Amino acid sequence: MLKCLEHLDAIYVACGPTDLRKNVDGLSILVKQSFGLDPFSRSLFLFCNGSRNRLKGLVWDRNGFILLYKRLDAAGARFVWPDDPVQVRNISRQQMDQLLNGFSIDPPKGFSEITARDIY
Repeated sequence: MLKCLEHLDAIYVACGPTDLRKNVDGLSILVKQSFGLDPFSRSLFLFCNGSRNRLKGLVWDRNGFILLYKRLDAAGARFVWPDDPVQVRNISRQQMDQLLNGFSIDPPKGFSEITARDIY
């Protein structure tokens, strides 16, 4: 693992799709202007494309940005990326590992309650 990822204060996920044609400058501006966060903090920012088969990570390392990139090559493989109305979420290392391994970080949803009024 990269040394800069060992001592993170936070991990943030940009919910929903992000245009991954953005480079370091574009992603850092997105972090600052859209999310109101400091791209120079000891934080990792994760972004996923619309097809959910590629992601980028942005982290500051003392004298420059590191841009991480992961592409899934298996046919039909997709990240289970959060798509809730919140624009950015602070997640744990365990949740990051879940995301990177194809699992959801959201709890499973059960059936909603149905009353007799709903049936008749």
